[in-house]
Amino acid sequence: MSDRIEHLYSALVARPADGIVGWRGAERISNSAFLARLHAWHGLLIAQAGRNFALYMDDSIEFSAALLGAWHAGKTVWLSADALPATCESLRASVDGFLGEFPAAMSPMRPLAALPVSLSAGLATDLHGDMPALVVFTSGSTGAAQAIPKKLSQLANEVETLELLFGERAPAAAVWATVSHQHIYGLLFKVLWPLATRRAMHALSVSYPEELAQALAAAPCVLVASPAHLKRLPEHLDWRGAAAMLRAVFSSGGPLAPDAALTAGALLGSVPVEVYGSSETGGVAWRQRASLEDNAWTPFPTVDWRLDEEDGALEVRSPHLADDGWLALADRAERVEHEGARRFLLLGRRDRIVKIEEKRISLSAMEAALTASGLAAEARVLPCEPEAGERQRLAAFVVPTAAGRALLDSEGKNALNKRLRAVLAAVVDAVALPRRWRYLERMPVNAQGKTTMAALLALLEEERPLFPRITELECGHQRVVLELTAPANLLYFDGHFDVAPILPGVVQLDWAIHFGRRYFKLPPIFKGMQQLKFQQVVAPETPVRLELTHDPVKDYLQFRYVSGAGQHASGRILFGGGDV
Repeated sequence: MSDRIEHLYSALVARPADGIVGWRGAERISNSAFLARLHAWHGLLIAQAGRNFALYMDDSIEFSAALLGAWHAGKTVWLSADALPATCESLRASVDGFLGEFPAAMSPMRPLAALPVSLSAGLATDLHGDMPALVVFTSGSTGAAQAIPKKLSQLANEVETLELLFGERAPAAAVWATVSHQHIYGLLFKVLWPLATRRAMHALSVSYPEELAQALAAAPCVLVASPAHLKRLPEHLDWRGAAAMLRAVFSSGGPLAPDAALTAGALLGSVPVEVYGSSETGGVAWRQRASLEDNAWTPFPTVDWRLDEEDGALEVRSPHLADDGWLALADRAERVEHEGARRFLLLGRRDRIVKIEEKRISLSAMEAALTASGLAAEARVLPCEPEAGERQRLAAFVVPTAAGRALLDSEGKNALNKRLRAVLAAVVDAVALPRRWRYLERMPVNAQGKTTMAALLALLEEERPLFPRITELECGHQRVVLELTAPANLLYFDGHFDVAPILPGVVQLDWAIHFGRRYFKLPPIFKGMQQLKFQQVVAPETPVRLELTHDPVKDYLQFRYVSGAGQHASGRILFGGGDV
């Protein structure tokens, strides 16, 4: 059973007061408690001038109450992927206020007290489908993030499609997620779908595999994840309890490699259902691989599709879009027949064509050639900013296979460069061969599991890097968790020590302060250290988690480096104002 989003408030009021909306840790959140928070948010926002408000919050249940309260107050909600200073500044010109867990400089609003459940003005009325409900942002994986407006009917139609397609897979199953609801995929699968279908949601995302294995084993559930999480499930953990309880696993936000999909299926007891779509289109198609060669996508039953005769571009028409017209996607596709059903294969992005010396070059074709070589597990080819007076150049970012890594270790970077350039020479003219190469343990990803152009191009800034490769695992107002990997060519490994390089403790402190200042508004003066401990060394190419907690009242930054081997270092860094 699915309630339309336009009528969701009335449906919530009609549900039993002690019915469950979700879980916040071990705390059970009832319908009445949720409605009280919804009323509190509505009461706050109905009194605010302006229409557009940015919302950022880690807790999915409180986020849901704020979202519905804002809609019933006639507000359009803007969802940002993070609450970093640059993001806040870009939002400031577009919104009338900030809600939730934005930095104090944005004066974020949040109601303190819950209000009793009553049919107050505005809340008793169902919402209109044409309401401008949401503004989401593209991921930035292929360029600068773009704002995408959404009408309420688009979201409601998509939720109905999800229940039609996947509802029978997850009867009475609670929803766990490793992704954030601040992106359209997480919003739909983790928040709106559970609310509309009376499935319990877990308020907090799970970042660490150890926690995930334990959480999934507790009760019948579904998992909403990204390819970045699913391809890194440690095989040494005991996933048997999770496999017994999982009813379905979903993956979106990017392609999940065939071997990673099947490996995840073997561990979790269910091969992930991959969902293809975008912030602009919503869901378009899905697949659940039966073999390594099973690459075709099945369109959603509500989606019409066709191919442009000239360049094979995929075009779609669906109730998930703002109007009834056809929308041309950036992907090229090919029709295939499977057991009488029309499906399609994706052939790469048509907008990934660049001109070098007047020659049209397909970056997707170059990446496909690199991964087909047997030396590259993953590859991204990007144009870099040319120096003044120089022509456009390309850079290649490669995660080597075992064979590629063996060649890199035994013969060096130049040898692997030469082999891969020879592979590309069969695909593109010599003028288009990448001039810069970076070999990575893994692609950098953000909290949404996306590899952005900005993150990759940042790796080119230092020939001898001064900072680690980072993956953002968790980003809150006062707590951030990053995965850091110190590259083998890090400048600070020189002379420390030649036989067995280790990361100096002073560098670990410097990185804690550096990333602390990136994510938090810290006072300008360093005042000292407390409780400083170094327990284990950090070696090159060894992923560690850096956990940062900011106390703005006491002006300190707590840091902790930890990995599967245990704790490496921890301490408290004290700051003060300019008057000291």
